[in-house]
Amino acid sequence: MATRFWRLVSQVTIWHIAASICYYAVYAGTPLFRDAFSLSGVSVGFVITALTLGYAIFLLPIGVVTDRFGEHRTLTVGLIGLATGALLIAIAPTYGLLLGAAFVLGSMYGTATPGTNKAIFDNIQPERQHRAIGIKQIGPTIGSAISALLVTGLVGIFFWQIGFLIAAVTGFTTAILFYVTYQGASTTVASYPNFRALIANRSYLLLVAAGVCIGAGFYTTTGYTVMYVEDSVGAAVATGGLILALLQVFSSAGKVVAGWLADVLPGDPRTRIGSILAVQTLVGGVLFFAITMLSTPIGAGVVFSAVGIFALGSTGLYYSCISTVVADDDIGAASAVGQLAATTGGLITPPVFGYLIDTVGYDAGWMLLGILSLIATGLVMVVIIVDG
Repeated sequence: MATRFWRLVSQVTIWHIAASICYYAVYAGTPLFRDAFSLSGVSVGFVITALTLGYAIFLLPIGVVTDRFGEHRTLTVGLIGLATGALLIAIAPTYGLLLGAAFVLGSMYGTATPGTNKAIFDNIQPERQHRAIGIKQIGPTIGSAISALLVTGLVGIFFWQIGFLIAAVTGFTTAILFYVTYQGASTTVASYPNFRALIANRSYLLLVAAGVCIGAGFYTTTGYTVMYVEDSVGAAVATGGLILALLQVFSSAGKVVAGWLADVLPGDPRTRIGSILAVQTLVGGVLFFAITMLSTPIGAGVVFSAVGIFALGSTGLYYSCISTVVADDDIGAASAVGQLAATTGGLITPPVFGYLIDTVGYDAGWMLLGILSLIATGLVMVVIIVDG
């Protein structure tokens, strides 16, 4: 059983890493887009918005398709689409076409959450699912770290598109390998999501609202870290890429540790998992305010690493927390809507953050994320204390 557990989790995690290399290359490439197309901070934010909009629009339809045809086909086609999107970004000659390519790339990343979650919940024993989700969720952070190093590290040696071309090749290759080697077997029967039951669940709706705040912090921090380090700390783009990589590596650690604690600590699942999530969002909110006091690359590396553990690391346990307030039959739909909520935060907040840095400064943007993270803490605490 242990061998089967690690084989399936490894396959899904490797898929998630390759998919995230393609997707998060856009976040790492924000300063390159700004220079290549002479963009303002708001215009850079709209690149992230186009990416996230494609993701948001196609997330639920792809979830239904995943239930109907299984994660094996959906994840394979999705990764091919992601690789194609990365290639389109590399060859985009204008800002408008760049936005279109970002939208295509984002839409294909909609296969990630329903496909990988279905693989875990259909094939892993319940007592090990939180750990499996935590491990699987390091895919986006490791993929983002790799893409940050690729996109920002090679630009000084080659042309700016080289990182996106490497991401595309990685995506195509991994898609073929995944299709040939994946051995998961879905056991659930396809059904339509029961949204009426979810709407009547107050605890779930509170977590959905918290997800908007958590997603705002995750997507905005990932998108603006490199620019912030370059503009405010005064470091090179490559240094910003390294700090973004640290952010994502420590985010992976936060997700794995939080998932492990959720499985092994005693107590009621809702209280146990919700309390861990509340600690992550609370400390993450404080750290967002701490970013406003940074002045050196070393300090930025330390603080952003901590932000990764707590603020960005909370995105893994968020889905586990959702599973404690909904019926087992509704977990698929609940996860999809929860991801849509987090994506909505990532859809709205980056342009607002960009507007703030253009008109007021970076401090205002980071304080906004800190406030949203603290709001998420309050919403989770209500679920634990009042609805628990």
